[in-house]
Amino acid sequence: MAPASSPKPARMKVREHRKRQREQGLRPIEIWAPDVRSPAFCAEARRQSVVVAASAHASDNQAFIDAASDGGDR
Repeated sequence: MAPASSPKPARMKVREHRKRQREQGLRPIEIWAPDVRSPAFCAEARRQSVVVAASAHASDNQAFIDAASDGGDR
C-alpha cells in the first residue's frame, strides 16, 4: 500500500493556477476601486447628487439618464 501523500500547500496551488492562467494567455492585474461602503464616499455621492438635482439642466440630465437606461421596459 502506497503511503498517503500530504496535500499541496496553498502557495503551490496558487503558483500552479497562475501558471495555467498564463499558459492560456492571461495575466494578473490589480484594480483599485472606491470603497462604496465608506462614509466619505457616501457623503461625496450625496453632495454630487444634490448639485446635479439643483442644476438648471436637471430635467435634461434626467431625460438623458432615462433614455440611456434600459429599465427593463422592453
